[in-house]
Amino acid sequence: MTRAYLDHASSSPVRPEVVEAMLPYLREHAADPGRLHAEGRRARVALEAAREQVASFLDARPREVVFTSSGTEAVNAAVWGALGKAGGSGHVVTTAVEHSAVRDAIDRARVECTVVGVDGCGRFSADEVVAAVRDDTVLVSVQLANHEVGTLQPAGEVGARLREAGAAALVHVDACAAIGHAPVSFAALGADLCSVTAHKWGGPKGAAALLVRRGLRIPPLLVGGAQERARRGGVEDVPAWVGFGAACTAIDLAAEARAQRRLIELAAGVVTAVPGVRRYGDPSAEGSLPNLLCLGVEGVEAEPILLALDQHGVAVHSGSSCSSETLEPSPVLAAMGADADHSLRVSVGWSSTAADVERFVTALPGIVERLRALRGA
Repeated sequence: MTRAYLDHASSSPVRPEVVEAMLPYLREHAADPGRLHAEGRRARVALEAAREQVASFLDARPREVVFTSSGTEAVNAAVWGALGKAGGSGHVVTTAVEHSAVRDAIDRARVECTVVGVDGCGRFSADEVVAAVRDDTVLVSVQLANHEVGTLQPAGEVGARLREAGAAALVHVDACAAIGHAPVSFAALGADLCSVTAHKWGGPKGAAALLVRRGLRIPPLLVGGAQERARRGGVEDVPAWVGFGAACTAIDLAAEARAQRRLIELAAGVVTAVPGVRRYGDPSAEGSLPNLLCLGVEGVEAEPILLALDQHGVAVHSGSSCSSETLEPSPVLAAMGADADHSLRVSVGWSSTAADVERFVTALPGIVERLRALRGA
């Protein structure tokens, strides 16, 4: 049975162009790019070419790109780097709908933190974030788009206003959910730090980056080597990072976003087809990611729906990408004042088709009806 994969927001299939770009560095070119021999220099050239590709895609300078192994590492490097630069203490401002990587990194640092709330669409107010900044604030960490409901956030406004005010706090923008689906311009964000990842839009796993504003020096999270211009210790993952660069050149962002938007609107048809199903987040094209749909299903827990859809050959998700192992209530939906226990996340990507979405739309009504009947029995 051909399956319908609708969980691209967790991880997307690797694009063929990316695989082809990576293969030579998996098969033949295995050298450490830090070595001076010909093999090492070949690897170095490939690595720096990938850095330029990533920088160009994100409207950044190549020297601002610090490759990492994941978006989670990039986020931790940003949080710990900002706090390390401040001597390990200080006040932090973030929002109630940030990814668990942001929340947990801040919690582990044991610093004072102000958490700004959100509206019913999951959107924070730039006014409230800026107002929460104090003289002793060392870091403001906000997302560019929500990873669970798809709401686009005013992160650029936060950065611009804090710069205009001459605030000393560093600004970190988590763009891991946005990259590959919405435009990301490091220059336009006005941020000091920006975390991105490759595997949610057709790049390889193990490939991500922290963008660090030119002239800013923060202590590295990983030490033990002078790689990445002494900003991240550890031998460079040349195949993965070459793949990241290849993904940046393979994508047609505008065309893919239009196609994904059409598929998501097709999937959203279940809201009218199935009683007690509602859509979370901002449904407008201007206010949301094109590839993601979050649904609330009244009266039925997420797990049996996920399992039943899986039996019908449909892969979707519940909650955010790093909280599914326990299927705990969604902190994002809780912050929005929504039902945090009964949500589905449907996400499409570069390889998704209308047939994939139609299978979901066809299967869901009967599944919900049967599960509700069992619950009422």
